[in-house]
Order: sequence, then C-alpha cells, then structure tokens
Amino acid sequence: MRLLDITNWKRKEQFNFFKEYDIPFFNICAEVNVSKLYRYTKENKLSFFISSLFLSIKTANDIEEFRYRIKDDKVIIYDKINCGSTVLNDNETFSFCYFKYFDDFSSFNKNAINVLESNKDNGGKLHPHKGQDDMIHYSVIPWIKFTSFKHAVKLDKNNSIPKIVLGKFEGKREELKMPVSVEVHHSLMDGLHVGKYFELFQKYLNEPHLYL
Repeated sequence: MRLLDITNWKRKEQFNFFKEYDIPFFNICAEVNVSKLYRYTKENKLSFFISSLFLSIKTANDIEEFRYRIKDDKVIIYDKINCGSTVLNDNETFSFCYFKYFDDFSSFNKNAINVLESNKDNGGKLHPHKGQDDMIHYSVIPWIKFTSFKHAVKLDKNNSIPKIVLGKFEGKREELKMPVSVEVHHSLMDGLHVGKYFELFQKYLNEPHLYL
C-alpha cells in the first residue's frame, strides 16, 4: 500500500472536480461473452460463480486505478484488492461473503469453497465488513439479464469502493452473453478505465484454460 502523489497526478484536475459531487459514482453496463468460460467450467466441474468472480477480480487487480481508494482527501493505492459478494441463502435472504484474492485460481477456489460452506445455514446474517475498503463489492443476479443498474447509496466522502454486478447469461451455444454492471468513483477513474476493465475481462473469459 502506498500514497498517490496527487500534486503530480495527471488526473489531479478530474480528482478535485468530482470529489465535490454528492454522488460521484458513474455506472456502465455492457455484455460479455461467457461461452468459453461456461463450457470450460462444465468440462472441469468448476463453479461458474467462483470462476467468473476470480476472472473479474483478477481483471480489477490488473488495472491499477481499480486499486485506488480515497481516505481523508488522500488517494491510497492498494497492492491487492479482495472481493465481497452477495450470496443467496436457503431462506431467500442474502449474506455478504468475503473472498481473499490469490493470484492462482487453485488457492482462490479452495478458499471460496470454504467460505461458501461456512456461510450455509447462517440465518440470513449479513456480516458486513465495516471500514474495510481494500475490496470490490459484488452482486450476482442470475435471474435477470439487466441493461441498467442502480445501487443503494450511502453518502460518505470516503466511500470509493467499486461495485460490480454479474447478471443472467443466455443465448446460443457460442454466444452466451452476460450483462455486467461496473460502478466506480469518477474522481479515481474515467470511462477509459472501465473500458479497459471490459476489454481485459473479455480476454480472460476467452482463455479460461490459461487462468483457471
């Protein structure tokens, strides 16, 4: 973890401009092709949820701006970010589960399986990690192929955690498309960086055998 030198940052003007907004987040929704990932997870008996979550958080870790966080008007750059995701419970409530990021999928997968197993029958408790921002907040909505998304917002000038939502995938065998919503703080990044996320995420989805 280190501090960003805002004084000499090329986005200093943009940072100072958007940090004064009441709601400085912007959201972009787009589709990704998950055909190859879906086939690979079926052939190798892997969880599609865990696999897609890993490739997404790997993508975010590989783009530096997704590791930026605001604290008291300073910008922190984390060396690594983890992920927290909503997980559906048997009683149709949801809980927050937290998954540590590992560079190798085998370690990530093993940990994620243990986390999901330990969350079973928890009675719908949320278990929020208050004050922890070295992560990305995920939601998974496999019932809806959404085209837009709006999150609940709690106004907090130190809240700069990105939010990513994975939706329902459908389509023909080689054209399984999944909607993805990416919401980020405009003081820390622009549409260019979200575009880089979608481009790199699609690359990883197209070559699951190299990363899983």
